[in-house]
Amino acid sequence: MLLLYTIGIKIYNLIIWIFSFFNSKAHLFISGRNQIFKHISEKVHPSDENIWFHFASLGEFEQGRPVLEKLRQVHPQKKIIITFFSPSGYEIRKNYALADGVFYLPLDGKRNARRFIEIVNPELAIFTKYEFWYYYFNELKAKGIPLYIISGIFRKEQIFFKSYGSFYRSILECVSHFFVQNEESSFLLKSIGLTNSTVNGDTRFDRVYENAKHPKQIAEIEHFCGNSPVLICGSTWPDDEKLLAGLPAKYPDWKFIIAPHEVHESHIQNIELLFTKTTKFSALVSKTSTDSSILIIDNIGMLSALYQYGKFAYIGGGFGAGIHNTLEAAAFGLPVIFGPKFNKFQEAKDLIEIGAAKSISSAEELVAAFDYFKDNENAAAAAKKYVDDKKGATDIILEKIVN
Repeated sequence: MLLLYTIGIKIYNLIIWIFSFFNSKAHLFISGRNQIFKHISEKVHPSDENIWFHFASLGEFEQGRPVLEKLRQVHPQKKIIITFFSPSGYEIRKNYALADGVFYLPLDGKRNARRFIEIVNPELAIFTKYEFWYYYFNELKAKGIPLYIISGIFRKEQIFFKSYGSFYRSILECVSHFFVQNEESSFLLKSIGLTNSTVNGDTRFDRVYENAKHPKQIAEIEHFCGNSPVLICGSTWPDDEKLLAGLPAKYPDWKFIIAPHEVHESHIQNIELLFTKTTKFSALVSKTSTDSSILIIDNIGMLSALYQYGKFAYIGGGFGAGIHNTLEAAAFGLPVIFGPKFNKFQEAKDLIEIGAAKSISSAEELVAAFDYFKDNENAAAAAKKYVDDKKGATDIILEKIVN
């Protein structure tokens, strides 16, 4: 199985390399790892008190960020080393101020793992939610370096819990301690003999709570919104946008802010074709006024601050692989609407149960949900309370790691 695993990673890398000739993300994935050990060696010293955080992508970074920031606060003398697997995380956070080094993670392999651990020599390693790399985990274990999984979540259909999953279970056996989001995850780990877990919830609640408590003010957005009620459409995809396109005509007194998941020019142009009276944020910055009722956010990194300006939110992705982050909106007291692909997200199911979210599958259902939430103060209060009640996971993690 180890041979198949190793070959699989090499094949994956080959496929990405082929795609890199005509796909920008694939190109960044490959080019970002060129001479990676040289870049790491120039910035990282093994004699320092290094703490290694690894994140798959941007979402996992935001999830683990409260732990990173609290650890930096408690131990300012330690060096924070961050690695990302995907370009979407690295390219946005490569200049993150609280890190002493941000890099792409060299692909998992015996030689890469050994060399990386020798250079970084971390006191401990913290992985967030997903990504279980055989060679890295075994190298950490061999060196006696504590490895923590935070905001972990497991499902019974995962290969770890199958009769043929012994190889992947061996990866989990390298983990010093699991901090998991729910009792089911802890139960599943115990079912394969792993009793080193703590149910402490999801660190995302701490992150979105702090974000809502101290939001970044955006003067251009405030000016655009004026006194109009606003629907924030976050991380939308084309299927979401086709449904949303019918709303402005039905609700002419409302304004709509669309923050698409992909902000490349062709996608922005398609949104402009779907809607009338649009303006892009990049154009809004240079205007003193606009008569547009629809604002398209043509940049990355602004979404989490936009929710403070909304009455409620539509979260994209529910007609594709799965919905995006609902908690950022809920933290501001915004009820949320999303498509049918939400069952892998416990928070989405919870928000539906307390009346702070609705899943829709058609334009008619979208209008019904809009009418339900547009003046629903109870739903808004329920959304905010849900987030407020679930914060605190970070302190539990820090207490164990520090001690």
